[in-house]
Amino acid sequence: MKFDVHLPCDALLPYVKHLVISENEQAATYRVLPDTSLVIGFQYRGNLAYVDDEGANPLATAGITGLMDTSRVFQNTAGVGSVLVIFRENGAARFLSTPLNQLFGESLSLEHFFDRNALAELEEKLAAVSGDQQRIHLVEQFLITHLHNRQTDLLVSRALEYIHQSKGTIRMGELAKLLHISASPLEKRFRQEVGASPKKFATIVRARNVLAAMEQGNQHYAEYLSAFYDQAHFIKDFKKFAAVTPEQYLKSLK
Repeated sequence: MKFDVHLPCDALLPYVKHLVISENEQAATYRVLPDTSLVIGFQYRGNLAYVDDEGANPLATAGITGLMDTSRVFQNTAGVGSVLVIFRENGAARFLSTPLNQLFGESLSLEHFFDRNALAELEEKLAAVSGDQQRIHLVEQFLITHLHNRQTDLLVSRALEYIHQSKGTIRMGELAKLLHISASPLEKRFRQEVGASPKKFATIVRARNVLAAMEQGNQHYAEYLSAFYDQAHFIKDFKKFAAVTPEQYLKSLK
């Protein structure tokens, strides 16, 4: 399996964390846990699907997945290859006119957001070239062409900083107070820019910090967890996020 991370060009660096060339010669089924970034994927060979209770749901060869608060199972065919664009947390809003909260929990074709002919041309070029750098360059040029000349919402950027500084534990009333704004307009602006409410986003950040503590082998992880969750609801919340209990997750790390 190949998963090579590439930094974006300077023009995209304020909006994109990194681009990834992801390939797998074997058919596989795997679970993806929620994270704080929207992801665009361009498949240049093979096929992907996500799996739910009703079965496999094929994904478009050019698609976007919004933020999620539950894990999702994906499948790939043998020989799959994709270019993934991992956005900064309020970066995707510079390329999409749709409020990002409408993408929450969704995996949609990019045809909903970009010209179909432009996408078809990009997909044809991605399939024709053989080098990773060529594919990265093609995707970067596509994104630059569709970059909106719109300023970043600095209040939302500051809200993101406060949420991360608190590791997702900040209360929404306190967040609004720190930003000198009432809760309702803060939530509206945050949802449009980031793709989830501040409260939901903070929940994802909090859960990611808990997982990091477990993965780093924190011997006092139970005390660490207590700073993030009401213990009465911790196992329920964790299982919703990771699809397993904390004990099962810890065993999987050994």
